[in-house]
Amino acid sequence: MIHPGTTPFAVCELVTLPVGEVVTVTPPGMAPISVFHTSDGLYAIDDTCTHQDASLADGWVEGCTVECPLHEACFDLRTGVPSGPPAKIAVRTHDVSIVDGTVLLHLEQKGDAR
Repeated sequence: MIHPGTTPFAVCELVTLPVGEVVTVTPPGMAPISVFHTSDGLYAIDDTCTHQDASLADGWVEGCTVECPLHEACFDLRTGVPSGPPAKIAVRTHDVSIVDGTVLLHLEQKGDAR
């Protein structure tokens, strides 16, 4: 799959990230990003809740939603959009692919923003 304007970043081998698990990586010069493997697929979002400083990787996942462990703000893993208070700002999402068994993040090149 072609992801123009992005730089691939290897996260892990898919076999080390079974369904129901999450891995957090910190690409150089970026904030931590969590990759969730759900029964619907792989989703990557910025790891920090936009309401308060908490790791979403420590939250609870149900379907395509992750709930922040601090104040129960829920975010859609597909869009990053919160479903309601206390979070009002979406977390950034990142494209993910699998190439030869390796999970890749497709990071926007500097100067780009979503």
